[in-house]
Amino acid sequence: MNLEKFFTELKRRNVYKVAVAYAVVAWLLIQVATQVFPFFEIPNWTVRLVVLLIIIGFPIALVIAWAFELTPEGLKRTEVADAAPAPRPRSRAWIYVVLIAGALSAGLFFLGRFTVSTKQSVSAEVSSKSIAVLPFVDLSQAKDQEYFCDGISEEILDTLAKIEGLRVVARTSSFSFKGRNADVGEIAQKLNVQNILEGSLRREGNRIRITAQLVNAANGFHLWSETYERELQGVFTVQDEITRAIVDALKIKLAVAPVAQPQRNTEAYDLYLQGLYLSNKSDEESLRKSLDLFQRARDKDPNFGRAWTGTAKAWLWLADAYVKPLEAYPKVEEAASKALALDERDAEARCYLGEAKRVLHWDLAGEEMELQRALRIDPNSAPATFTLGLLRASQSRLGEAVIAIEKAQELDPLSPIVSSFASLIYLGANQLDNAIAAGQRTVQLDPTYVYYESGIAGAYREKGEFDKAVAIGKRAQQISGVPNAGLAITYARMGKVTEAQAILTQMIDLARTRYFAADSIAEIYVALGQTDEAFRWLDRAVNEHSAPVEGIAFHPEFRSLHSDPRFAAILKRIGLDPAKVLVSPNKP
Repeated sequence: MNLEKFFTELKRRNVYKVAVAYAVVAWLLIQVATQVFPFFEIPNWTVRLVVLLIIIGFPIALVIAWAFELTPEGLKRTEVADAAPAPRPRSRAWIYVVLIAGALSAGLFFLGRFTVSTKQSVSAEVSSKSIAVLPFVDLSQAKDQEYFCDGISEEILDTLAKIEGLRVVARTSSFSFKGRNADVGEIAQKLNVQNILEGSLRREGNRIRITAQLVNAANGFHLWSETYERELQGVFTVQDEITRAIVDALKIKLAVAPVAQPQRNTEAYDLYLQGLYLSNKSDEESLRKSLDLFQRARDKDPNFGRAWTGTAKAWLWLADAYVKPLEAYPKVEEAASKALALDERDAEARCYLGEAKRVLHWDLAGEEMELQRALRIDPNSAPATFTLGLLRASQSRLGEAVIAIEKAQELDPLSPIVSSFASLIYLGANQLDNAIAAGQRTVQLDPTYVYYESGIAGAYREKGEFDKAVAIGKRAQQISGVPNAGLAITYARMGKVTEAQAILTQMIDLARTRYFAADSIAEIYVALGQTDEAFRWLDRAVNEHSAPVEGIAFHPEFRSLHSDPRFAAILKRIGLDPAKVLVSPNKP
């Protein structure tokens, strides 16, 4: 074959011109696809399709250029066009095509560079190594596997949270989108993550079918997806495979490989998931039912440590609200200790053990040790982070408390519990506007949320906006059905002693028939100026081991007692050093 003649023939048949024109037009189309499609929210797969079609079309275009010639009479085979008597006119149209396409390509390229740099500057704050695990959807025919779907999702979330270098949003925030059919882009924006794990589960008897997919919310691209069909006992292996697939898809280098799920008794695991589902509710009936289910799970499998962790969790939530602390916290301590004896890397159990040490033994150093251990195991633990913030606040280390609670809000941005505690810490730190903002966020997240004294009501009182504080107190009473200490304090500060005294009387009557935190009654007496009665109820709170009593050092309602020697004595009894904690809240 004469290569010189071959290349001459390529030139004569305009193959070179077609190749150049095709390349320029292809570049233009790619620029349109990559820069314009995202603006109109066209799915990312269409960009890949355009590129693929362009690549496939290139050799086809060259073959057509070799075999055919564009003439004034239309498209003809080259041999036929060559045999025509009239000389072929030399069309210059291809030059204009190249110039126009080149100009458009350059314009789109620089436009894309400008807009992409802007987008990157906005999205740079969202780490590519961040993920939210949504609750799996129940596709079972009977629609009775919600507990199983939630449990599988939570188990995967807990495993991912222990992986160093991966930021995992806490359960409360991820599960807040349950049943809302929200767009992954919206979810990612609200949770400040780049990746979303979603899936579905179908269970028929002991046969399960799990579908999971990992989505990059920034562009809608599916990083990974898989369907598993197994017998029920294979669910543990599926959880491991999903975790490892996510790690591989996000290109995370593991210092330590994820710990494989043990092959548990499937009946025990099913009972555990039912208990876990109920333990995430706040009513007494659900919590007590969860205790029974966890017990049944342990009966089936005595070495099932997570069933002990669930037991500790249920007793912790029953404590103070429904059960006396001295009855509930020993059970928290026992269950958490047994969970850790079976698995010392159970971060959640360490949080519960730390709380038991603080409340039962006033052992603040012991609680801090457990919380720090929990955070080393699970850096994404929102409970450990915000509990550490509360511990710092009780020690009047309010600057550190604010840092910790803000970190907890990053880990669990849609949790009303975290934002409510944030409001109280901001209040103690005299950051009143932040306390109000956090309180308002709590109401937005859960309009019915009530927990002890409201930080937002306290902030309004400190600013002298009593009408707003009264409105919040009345709504809290209406929702909870119990007298509200904050409302009584506000009335006392307004000079409405009769109204304040009426609420106080109701609370004392209630405390005769059921457990009621005595420190809540004490702070009303402080507002009424009855100091001796205030100390009598504080003494009772310490004797009963009220969980929130350690907040008296930073709570603004107790500041008027700081100079009284009896207050220092109370602080010593609950493990606090008066010389260190009785400082101005404005100091770091």
